[in-house]
Amino acid sequence: MTDTQVMEFIVSENQRGASRSEIVTKLMERGVSIETIRRVRNKYEKQQSKALPGAKNITTQNNSRLRKPNGEKKEEPKKQPPYKTRNTQYRDAEEERDDYYSELERFVPDTIDYYMQDDEQEEKKGEKKIFGRNIFNRKNLSFEPNMNIATPADYRLGPGDAVYVDIYGASQKTFESTVSPDGYINLEGYGPISVNGLTVSQATARLKNTLGRRYQSSQLRVSVGQTKTISVNVFGEVKSPGTYTLSAFATVFHALYLAGGTTEIGSLRSIKVYRHNNLISTVDVYDYILNGKLTGNVKLQSGDVITVQTYDCLVQIAGKVKRPMWYEMKSGESVATLLKYAGGFSGEAYEDNVSVIRKKGGMYSVYSVDKYSRSAFRVADGDSVYVDSTLNRYSNMVEIKGEVNRPGYYQMDGSIATVSQLIEKAGGLTDYALKQRGLMHRRKADRSLEAKSFDVEALMNHEVEDIILKNEDVIFIPSLKDMQEERTVRIEGEVVYPGVYDYIENTSLEDFVLQAGGLKDAASTVKIDVSRRIRNHSAKKADNQIAQWFSFELKDGFVVDGTAGFILQPFDEVYVRRSPGYIEQEHVSVDGEIAFAGVYTLTKKTQRLSDLIEVAGGLTSEGYAHGARLERVMTYSERLNYQNLMNLIITDSLDLARLQLGDTRPVGISLDKALENPGSEYDLVLRNGDRLIIPQYSNTVSINGQVLYPNTVNYKSGATLSYYINQAGGFNNYAKKSKVFAVNMNGTVTRIRSSRDIEPGTQIFVPSKANKKGLSVSEFIGLGTMGASVAAIIASILK
Repeated sequence: MTDTQVMEFIVSENQRGASRSEIVTKLMERGVSIETIRRVRNKYEKQQSKALPGAKNITTQNNSRLRKPNGEKKEEPKKQPPYKTRNTQYRDAEEERDDYYSELERFVPDTIDYYMQDDEQEEKKGEKKIFGRNIFNRKNLSFEPNMNIATPADYRLGPGDAVYVDIYGASQKTFESTVSPDGYINLEGYGPISVNGLTVSQATARLKNTLGRRYQSSQLRVSVGQTKTISVNVFGEVKSPGTYTLSAFATVFHALYLAGGTTEIGSLRSIKVYRHNNLISTVDVYDYILNGKLTGNVKLQSGDVITVQTYDCLVQIAGKVKRPMWYEMKSGESVATLLKYAGGFSGEAYEDNVSVIRKKGGMYSVYSVDKYSRSAFRVADGDSVYVDSTLNRYSNMVEIKGEVNRPGYYQMDGSIATVSQLIEKAGGLTDYALKQRGLMHRRKADRSLEAKSFDVEALMNHEVEDIILKNEDVIFIPSLKDMQEERTVRIEGEVVYPGVYDYIENTSLEDFVLQAGGLKDAASTVKIDVSRRIRNHSAKKADNQIAQWFSFELKDGFVVDGTAGFILQPFDEVYVRRSPGYIEQEHVSVDGEIAFAGVYTLTKKTQRLSDLIEVAGGLTSEGYAHGARLERVMTYSERLNYQNLMNLIITDSLDLARLQLGDTRPVGISLDKALENPGSEYDLVLRNGDRLIIPQYSNTVSINGQVLYPNTVNYKSGATLSYYINQAGGFNNYAKKSKVFAVNMNGTVTRIRSSRDIEPGTQIFVPSKANKKGLSVSEFIGLGTMGASVAAIIASILK
């Protein structure tokens, strides 16, 4: 941004009302450096100075008639610089922001900073927060005098004043001189002229007498440029008492500011100014803070003495006032004055009584000051004044609740005096109002409640005497909906949307079935039942019957057998049964060495293995019927039983977690015997989801479990168990030799006692000893193909 753009941006943002902090943030975001800000600020000051009339040479120090502040400055405590690292080329971001603030402050003043700055005299723990105490400790409220004002008529010249004598008219000449310590000004060609102690008008008259003979046809005017300084003494209860050098235009407030303000016991109400040993002014700071008046804040002269006395009376006010804190009071001021200082009552104050607690005679005393005594009751030092809040009660209120169109609070006035008028004012009764009975709660003299009932309908029709309302009466109109239990009806079974529905009067059975989406394809039209609860409110003993039962037949959605147009009652339950003649297709599949592998539909409940082989075209020439196996989808109860059995067998929680329970389990079958004897016990009845697998012939035997080297070898007819164990390296140390068993291709499991128990395709399994840790699932299932075989063992045990 150029200098012109920066200046235009600052001016526009300031006119928009942006605070200096916002302007600084935006300038830093735009990359404007602090050097640019300084350059723009200098240009701004030059433009401002050129705009002043009659000030052509104000930038030249020797020729400037503008005055500059020439008194002492208050020394502000320096901030502790933040910790810096050795790399000093990077400046702290907060310091950079402070530089922006200081440069902008000269031509973009920010009044928000004054109100939002931290109070330098913030009360410490245990200190009293006294109203007005911090006024002389604010950075932006210094009371520094304006130097460039018209010279006051009563201003008296003294040593150090710059005096300008302008002659205009027939002659044009200017004399400039500074009043010497002896009180003289030295004019070229005239010598020293005494002006000490003269006002500007008196000095003008004296100079006219001195210069008049030479400049009779011209006019003469005397003005004062840079003024002298004065010395004043500030004593008493101020934080920094002493002698201060001030501008000639300085006032009492500026001197107090330089002295740091009053101490904790200093008075703000009686600050005295002495001149030549005479009291010339008494300053009351509260008059300035509360009323904006500068009464007593006189211009000081050299040698003036300002004394700050100790406070006379400190009073605390708390409670429901606008500005609760401590206040310094003058002797004789009243509670009414204190309330005025505190900003008056807040909106929730109880104004009829103010409590005053006073320490007197070694004890506390309490005074209740009403509104007629506040101006006469004088406060004393140490008093505590408290303003209580209004009670949570009403003086002219009635309330109506329940089934009216506009429930709420209402004012008791001329238009609302009775219950009927209140109901009409509340918009009248709703459609659900219980008109036979209303209720009124009324507070008795002891604030306890009593209830009164009334006939709402009769009262509104003026058939009974209306009820006169009293303050804080509460009227309640009951609801018919609240008086009744939520009424529902339920439908279950073969409908599209079974569930619970809200009861609707005069709903027939046919209508309710339609409301539930109608009948499903599996629904029976000859068996629809309705159960109804027993209601006998006048019964004196229990009956044996606990429910009513109704059965119906439907045709085309209408009742053809039973009560036509049967009307449901609340809490009826409707059951739409599934038709026993409705059976969805069930399927089985056959894979492997079969003529026509694939999925087949069961045509009857007693269809067997032999029937499936027949419809599938029979086994191929490579099919091994003796090794065929069957996989069956487990039902929910079967899965649950299997899981419980695994919990008993597997004690290791880690192994149990690793167990992956599938949806199917193997079933041991003998397909060759089933085909030889159709319909026998070997010819199993099929179930939906069964899968029959016909393998090819296998002439191998596998040895697994607790052997030295699990192996698979050729089947040898007549070979004993020891032969196959030797083919696996023999038993290991953990083998339980007496419990060796075989899992056959068809899923059957046998204990091996002789060579006849070992068939082609058999898997020999050697378990662990009982006194050792049981087999983990990884050993139990992960060895070869033994996972399916173990499941077959469990299935065989269950059968």
